[in-house]
Amino acid sequence: MFRIDRKFKHYWKDYVFQSIFATISIFIVLLFFNIHKQPIIIASIASSVFIAFALPKNITAQPRRLIGGHLVGLLCGSLGALVPHSSLLLSLFTYSLAVGASIFLMVVTETEHPPASGTALGVAVSGFSFYIAVAVIASVVTLSLLHHFFNPYIRDLRESQ
Repeated sequence: MFRIDRKFKHYWKDYVFQSIFATISIFIVLLFFNIHKQPIIIASIASSVFIAFALPKNITAQPRRLIGGHLVGLLCGSLGALVPHSSLLLSLFTYSLAVGASIFLMVVTETEHPPASGTALGVAVSGFSFYIAVAVIASVVTLSLLHHFFNPYIRDLRESQ
């Protein structure tokens, strides 16, 4: 059932302010790294923006996890893209394996960042390119820097009051 957060009335300025920060951040990423033509990749970056600005104190918003998770996703997706896709079944298995491997490696390396599994899937499906690799890395580093600079002014919107 749809409902409005009880804290919204009291903290509405935080909700608006942080949504504006998130909007500015994704605009900067889209403008400078031109990855809007890769919808599968940008969806995982947009999910990271949500975590960084709606849940900034969450462990998955830490730079180690945000950057590290996407690096793991990029690696697993790139390896998946190398597998010849000779049939639909093999393609689907390869995409699934890229996601599963990214989850495993993120947990083992303590770089858990859920949207990064989307990066793994996106790269496995769309194929590896140097441009995508640079764009993903530059995007998450930029997002981490923006999160760092905005962090003193934002709070977790889901924390208990």
